[in-house]
Amino acid sequence: MATAAAKAPALVLPLVLVLSLALAPPASGAAAGGGDCHFPAVFNFGDSNSDTGGLSSLFGAAPPPNGRTFFGMPAGRYCDGRLVIDFIAESLGLPYLSAYLNSIGSNFTQGSNFATAGSSIRRQNTSLFLSGFSPISLDVQSWEFEQFINRSQFVYNNKGGIYREILPRADYFSQALYTFDIGQNDITSSYLQCNKSTEEVQGIIPDLMERLTSIIQSVYSLGGRYFWIHNTGPLGCLPYALLHRPDLASPSDGTGCSIAYNKVAQLFNLRLKETVASLRKTHPDAAFTYVDVYTAKYRLISEARKLGFDDPLLTCCGHGGRYNFDLNIGCGGRKQMNGTWVVVGSCEDPSKRVSWDGVHFTEAANKFVFDQIVAGALSDPPVPLRQACHSRGQ
Repeated sequence: MATAAAKAPALVLPLVLVLSLALAPPASGAAAGGGDCHFPAVFNFGDSNSDTGGLSSLFGAAPPPNGRTFFGMPAGRYCDGRLVIDFIAESLGLPYLSAYLNSIGSNFTQGSNFATAGSSIRRQNTSLFLSGFSPISLDVQSWEFEQFINRSQFVYNNKGGIYREILPRADYFSQALYTFDIGQNDITSSYLQCNKSTEEVQGIIPDLMERLTSIIQSVYSLGGRYFWIHNTGPLGCLPYALLHRPDLASPSDGTGCSIAYNKVAQLFNLRLKETVASLRKTHPDAAFTYVDVYTAKYRLISEARKLGFDDPLLTCCGHGGRYNFDLNIGCGGRKQMNGTWVVVGSCEDPSKRVSWDGVHFTEAANKFVFDQIVAGALSDPPVPLRQACHSRGQ
């Protein structure tokens, strides 16, 4: 696995931005009387669960049939349609987030997305082509964010014109909602790429929490005050994990999910909740909301048929086997079998499936998860998304 390396030298913030952030009141996103907050922008950090085009910009577009349900074409997402982060943006009345790495047609007026598929908190000591894990680790995403602040405000203030229509105002950085959804790939890469035992994977969790804390504090130092932090989902219910390490697939629970994988995910989530509570104490002027997406996702998987879905472990866009999933050919890929080329396409009705491609959820599943978390029932403190600027000091 990757070892810790020294952070790149910090960039110097332009004087105009330093002054803007210094003058912005810490609670400028809060509404009086505990009502709805005004989040003029969202800045997101994460992996494929919230990537809206970062990896596609770097290494080639996600192929069709990705995007078929909502966008009618590939839209940088590894899904048939919208992700949870898209539903978050919709709920706040904001446009879908443009990927920071996407240089064509992007509009960053109301936020930016630094997530890329395959990303992890730790750096990966491998390449995307060898392992499938991204070089854009969370620390790289934080440096991109710092560069985004510097460059966007320099251009906004010095070039004007069209740039004032596609770049955020300086005060947005202290008023925005900062969303995090990352950690899944740290666990799976430790199992799949490094072949670690469950005990060894559990042993890296304290280091992951230290690194995550450092990044969040870095964002805080750059003006961020409102944080919405997702835990990781039930990894033991993902077909790609079950097939990569069949030794971990048994024993399984009544749903068919790996108990071993899910126990590690639950330990990660326990430590994450403690980490968020610690950040809340360290920075009482900020709002930190811990969001339990694990419970929402496991509820969906364990009660899938009751909720109108079919087999929750059966992949929609895949090919062959128990899970309709092949480790050697992904959604939209082509494979020659017995002299015939097979194209991996979508199931007829993705809205009936939980798993889109054996790794990611369908739009219908993402919508279910969002509906479970938006009102705050699975959050600590239990504040709705639209009031996530009010959890300071709790």
